[in-house]
Amino acid sequence: MRRKLAGILATAVISAFAAPALANAAPEQDSASAQTQRVDPLGELISTALGGGALPGSVEYKMRATMYHAGAKGIRAFDSLGCKVAAMRTVAVDPKVIPRRTVIFIKETVGLPMPDGGKHDGYWYASDIGGAIKGLKLDLFSGFGAASMKTLRGIDLSSLSVSKVGEFKGCPPQ
Repeated sequence: MRRKLAGILATAVISAFAAPALANAAPEQDSASAQTQRVDPLGELISTALGGGALPGSVEYKMRATMYHAGAKGIRAFDSLGCKVAAMRTVAVDPKVIPRRTVIFIKETVGLPMPDGGKHDGYWYASDIGGAIKGLKLDLFSGFGAASMKTLRGIDLSSLSVSKVGEFKGCPPQ
């Protein structure tokens, strides 16, 4: 998803920034002084969009969240799209606020431990809905068994910074 987004951003921005800059560029005198003077608008735009999570100009919602988990064995652990739920990736939403198949960025979840031992990048997949999920509320899937909820208990679920950052097709990545 990030590579695809970066490619789209690169294509759009290169023609606006890089082509005119290359046409007017003077020969470089030495690479060290050129690096200190060079401005990289494309790199700044991509690092802002990907490093900060949300795209420039996207709306940030303040939402409250609850957590849910599947039984210890993960029996019947499917979302409303019919896909397997993914620990620390699947989120249930109110489709009137955030449509299903939306990728969202939740700033407060960046750096949380993932089940595979890595760190969370803040990206979640809106692939589930629930009767109690109304308005500016989310339900974050923590994993399998009640112990999986421990990871999310360390953050304030009463006010999360949530931004829509894209869409996905099919099922969310596992």
